[in-house]
Amino acid sequence: MDSTVTLARNAEVFPFDLGPLNPVWAELIIGVVFFGATFLIMAKVILPRINRTLQQRQDAIEGGTDRAEELREQAAQLRTQYEAELASARHDAARIRAEAHEQGAAALTAAREEGVRERERILTAGHARIAEERAAAESRLADDVEAWARTLAERIIGEPVSARPADRR
Repeated sequence: MDSTVTLARNAEVFPFDLGPLNPVWAELIIGVVFFGATFLIMAKVILPRINRTLQQRQDAIEGGTDRAEELREQAAQLRTQYEAELASARHDAARIRAEAHEQGAAALTAAREEGVRERERILTAGHARIAEERAAAESRLADDVEAWARTLAERIIGEPVSARPADRR
């Protein structure tokens, strides 16, 4: 019966009739009070915590992105520096190879010249030695030929042949 009394009283407060949708004042006031309390708790306690957590996440994401960008820039600088050092090292290596090639060519030329000088010295020494040996051989051969010629002449003639100073050359 309470509900009829309440509905009747509501009809007095609200001049229009909504039927079963007519609000009950007591429930309406309690609902507004609870809604206000819930709203205050949400607004003062829960939402600041949620906002703080979201802000921390946002800062972490942006900070991570900023750090990643800084790392990319550092990596690009390191790569540029590495490539410059590598180009310098390649240039130095090419220069060293060119110098080594020049030194090798100079050493080869010097070795050839030394070889030519040594060959000429050996050939000169060999020609001199051959000339000496030829002279010695001719001298011995001349003495032997003269002795053989006398011996042969003595055999053919049958008498001893003496050496004449006019015949000698």
